[in-house]
Amino acid sequence: MHRPNVMGDWCEYEGDHKGIRARVHSFKKGDVPPEGRDSDARKLKYFSFRVTIENRAEEWFMIELERRHIDVRVGEDGDSAFIDYQSKEIEGFKLYPLRRATATFYAAAPARALDVVAIQVHMDIDDEPSAPHVWVGGVGVPEFSTSTLVETGRAKGSLVDEVSKFLEGQGAAPGEVLGD
Repeated sequence: MHRPNVMGDWCEYEGDHKGIRARVHSFKKGDVPPEGRDSDARKLKYFSFRVTIENRAEEWFMIELERRHIDVRVGEDGDSAFIDYQSKEIEGFKLYPLRRATATFYAAAPARALDVVAIQVHMDIDDEPSAPHVWVGGVGVPEFSTSTLVETGRAKGSLVDEVSKFLEGQGAAPGEVLGD
């Protein structure tokens, strides 16, 4: 990971998974699972986000995206968020060419920490773990796509630039996965 993705960006997979792309989007604060709150999330603020997987290859792939494939960190210190068991996962799904599959995840964290959210996704594709990818965003941070940045130019002080500067200051090397 040279630079993290911003929520809303599409991320292309490479190697054996070429043609697959994913995005984390639709971050909503206060979105509680349809079946109600989990008792483990007492005094925490719920939020939800969606992960969409798209197949642009000429062959199908078996996709598995469950809670265990998601790591959510919140706040400036990167504290772990609670991921609700009622999340709508993708379990053993044949993703055919030119098709998409979307999972909705519900999580909870202290409300004051939701201004900075990092979501790492490392799903299984054809029963093999894929490379992890990270998306960043938070409450009040608008979603936009990488194509918008390319067309308009990256403004100084944008979220992507701030995150990149922070990671460089922490000594993160290109390709290094943070939070292990």
